[in-house]
Amino acid sequence: MTTPQDLYRQKLASPADAVRQVRNGDMIIVPTGVGEPPTLLTALSEHRRDFHDVKVAQILAMRKYAYIDPETVEHVRHVALFFGGASRAGGQEGWIDFLPNYFSEIPAQIERGQMPADVVFSMASPIDAHGYFALSLGADYTMAAVARARAVVLEVNPNVPFACGACHVHISQVAALVENEAPVMEVGLPKIGVVQEAIGKYVADLIDDGSTLQIGYGGIPDAVVVQLTHKHDLGIHTEMIGDGILTLVESGAVTNRRKNYLPGKSIATFALGSSKLYRFMDRNPALEMHPVNFTNDPALAGLNDNLIAINATMQIDLLGQCGSESLGHAPYSGTGGQSDFVRAANRSRGGKAFIVLPSTAKGDTISRIVPSLSPGTHVSTSKNDINYVVTEYGVAQLRGKSAKQRARELIGIAHPAFRAELTEQARRLKLL
Repeated sequence: MTTPQDLYRQKLASPADAVRQVRNGDMIIVPTGVGEPPTLLTALSEHRRDFHDVKVAQILAMRKYAYIDPETVEHVRHVALFFGGASRAGGQEGWIDFLPNYFSEIPAQIERGQMPADVVFSMASPIDAHGYFALSLGADYTMAAVARARAVVLEVNPNVPFACGACHVHISQVAALVENEAPVMEVGLPKIGVVQEAIGKYVADLIDDGSTLQIGYGGIPDAVVVQLTHKHDLGIHTEMIGDGILTLVESGAVTNRRKNYLPGKSIATFALGSSKLYRFMDRNPALEMHPVNFTNDPALAGLNDNLIAINATMQIDLLGQCGSESLGHAPYSGTGGQSDFVRAANRSRGGKAFIVLPSTAKGDTISRIVPSLSPGTHVSTSKNDINYVVTEYGVAQLRGKSAKQRARELIGIAHPAFRAELTEQARRLKLL
């Protein structure tokens, strides 16, 4: 009888041999963030000129591997589902492709064949006694790709947690694997300044005990987190679990006891944080990692009563349209899960969706609240979805308000130096 351990030994390969599972024309699916497998992507980079028309799709590349190279895009090309530091310049210059999406719907695009998924490259936990690995750092769209891919190639690392939830792959599903014992990449918390702290306080004051939280990444969401440690019986249903949420768990603020949907469980789809966070995730029955079409589906996430969604934007116009992912025409990030969770919070009984932003940019020389979005700006979340908008000057509540009321609300939380100009421009647009 062939045991899972026998299969493991049979499928163990060198990195150079493992990447030979890729064929010309393939789309390789890589998990979000630190779920990316550095040994495999380094090997792919080293051998990239051996391939033709191979694409690597990922929602957030953490490292700028050598294959992310304008000189070799005919061999291997990055396809960004969301831009970050490693991919942004290539996206703005046009040699990295961009695939627009709602994070929650990427699995459906894969399942329907709208987005190819020929090969999966992923980090994985060590194999358990039953032959399973956990793709705990990024279940996201990767689990949908595993179900469809011709070849699943894993990078097994003892520092990857074996998490609970729907994030497990059996050795029988794996074509090849490599081993790596290097620490998982750590991502620190953003810096919190005076402006972020002020915004965080406004939001925290509107969060009641017993609420369930979705918290995005960034200085302002983390500024909210640090002001919630005195709250009671908070729950977690989010896309990203990071050290901010771990702080709330350790403070006793998070118990998940009052969640009416999946009580007792923190729910997330990817992890981004410290080695301490990754250790916390290992075999923790109070935390489950699930695919993003489960965590971010507005209809499912919205089953949580009192769901709080906290997400940042870069610019908002006087109707409430959010430009969260581009600087004019130039791409900067992506839609991610912002729209998913804004809609989920709007569906939730007692839910509140917060969009947070500093009132200005470039040393107070530019207002982030504008009459109209800059030409070419990618609208991330529509005017029909936005409810609470928060700057360091206060809170604007928009749902149920007329266009004129919205304009007044948003001007009221703009930087004082821009309020007169915004009022005049709003009059010209017949918004006032």
